[in-house]
Amino acid sequence: MNTKTGVTPDASEDWREDIFSILKEGGVKQVAYVPDAGHSHVIRRVHADPEMRGVVLTTEEEGVATVCGAWLGGQRAALLMQSSGVGNCINMFSLISNCRFPFFSIVTMRGEWAEFNQWQSPMGKATQAAIELMGITVLRADHPEDVAATVAAGFSAAFEGGEAVCVLLGQRLIGKKKWEAGK
Repeated sequence: MNTKTGVTPDASEDWREDIFSILKEGGVKQVAYVPDAGHSHVIRRVHADPEMRGVVLTTEEEGVATVCGAWLGGQRAALLMQSSGVGNCINMFSLISNCRFPFFSIVTMRGEWAEFNQWQSPMGKATQAAIELMGITVLRADHPEDVAATVAAGFSAAFEGGEAVCVLLGQRLIGKKKWEAGK
């Protein structure tokens, strides 16, 4: 059981709960996201926490503006998105570098291990390079035991060091996405 949250996650959810705990303990008040199964645990936990606000986006680039606006308003915020959404953010990433905002995002990867949807592959292959070309530091976790330390390091670099950081959660970590007809 996580003594700080009172939640007892099953073994497959431990790293997901670690992510939520890092955000919560780090003072994040807003979490912007486009719904994504890879982030569903954290999203549910954010909505259940009365001290945090989940901000549902229609497109990922809105999230860049949301987290920058939260910072201007005196709050810490994080952006959760899937790798396919990174392409939507490229132009908005210039806001971060031009205004020197701290920025923190967690990106679930697609287009990698056991991908069934060929439309996910091009952006999945380009995600890290695209983010780095925009001057954002990329950290990556591919194994459950690496998630907490990687997310904590990125979070610290963003909010203590003033950097822009994206943490990529590899598709092998997230697991093979299952297509369900009618959803």
